[in-house]
Amino acid sequence: MDAVALGESMVTFVPTRPGRLADVPSFDRAIGGAESNVACALAALGHSTRWVSRVGADGFGDHLLARIADHGVDVRAVRRDPDRPTGVYFRTGADRATGAHEVAYYRAGSAASALSVTNVDMAAVRACRVLHLSGITAALSPECRELLWRLTAPRTGGPLISFDVNFRPALWPERGEAGVLLELARRADIVFVGTDEAEDAWGVTGGPDAIRKALPEPAVLVVKAGESGATAFAHGPLAGTDAGRGAGTHTGADAGTHTDADAGTDAGTDAVTDPKPPTRGLSEGRAAADAVARAVFEPAPRVHVVSSIGAGDAFAAGFLSATLRGLPVRQRLRYGHLAAAAALTAPTDLAAPPGRADADRLVTLDAPAWGRLRLAPGWTQAVRAPEEANPT
Repeated sequence: MDAVALGESMVTFVPTRPGRLADVPSFDRAIGGAESNVACALAALGHSTRWVSRVGADGFGDHLLARIADHGVDVRAVRRDPDRPTGVYFRTGADRATGAHEVAYYRAGSAASALSVTNVDMAAVRACRVLHLSGITAALSPECRELLWRLTAPRTGGPLISFDVNFRPALWPERGEAGVLLELARRADIVFVGTDEAEDAWGVTGGPDAIRKALPEPAVLVVKAGESGATAFAHGPLAGTDAGRGAGTHTGADAGTHTDADAGTDAGTDAVTDPKPPTRGLSEGRAAADAVARAVFEPAPRVHVVSSIGAGDAFAAGFLSATLRGLPVRQRLRYGHLAAAAALTAPTDLAAPPGRADADRLVTLDAPAWGRLRLAPGWTQAVRAPEEANPT
């Protein structure tokens, strides 16, 4: 597989009209789960993907398996639990950023909360180029936390480890416990975190540079700053263009020094390499060169937002897709932005990303043309030329 994603998915109930959960009379059924969202989006971008989890031996489990498989994701490693239910949750239509947003989770004791090193097919999990995990799983149970600790352990060969911090305050009532997310991130190869998450979970303020100082170990650290854009710090083989070819040795803590470079350089000039041993899943040919690390900032295009739910998962999928294809760092960020824009302009967690040919053309625009992009609902079907990216 190009990618495997491990974590809980739930049946989501979305209100049929705006209003408080107390007032909404009916709901439509959908699916939601950070890791399965990434798997589905990567499949839509043309990659082979697998989702690994546990669901109940119930109708909601049937629904999740069928829907995720419909997106082209391999679900054969998902186990059915006869004793625990499939998790469900209800949410309002308002975005998480608004005070009107409500979510009611019914996931305590769910089948996925019982994920452990003893009931997961570890061979199926590791048979990939990239293994995607998130901090949500670490919050579900001590067994889940132990599983993530095992999967992120330093090892020779195996997949690159992608980790989305995905800090959810409701899952960490004892805020100090969220420090485990920092420890897991330090053991990963590619890390995604928002500036707001870093502050809320770890008390790290000061923007991307401060977050990189707190997280120097990952070969690639992507710091998201909402609608303004995202910064990628990259060193070693993952800063080049040979990602995901072959296998190497993962150390989990081979950062080295880095300096922040001018973010205004053109796309395609971001490749740098590192003299250290190659990270998991990397070509050994990229292991020899200098130890310069770069900070590359890429602004997000302007988007007519319908719902922000699922945008972070889509961004991760876009970035990972471009990483698997060996694209330069700036283009990886732009791929992330475009995939996120597809989710932002759709009402549900999952949205069809732009076609690869369209996305490939858009990510190579010069800076002024990229800055002129205006993406509205339906843009992924309407794009034909750069100036037509706004279907309105």
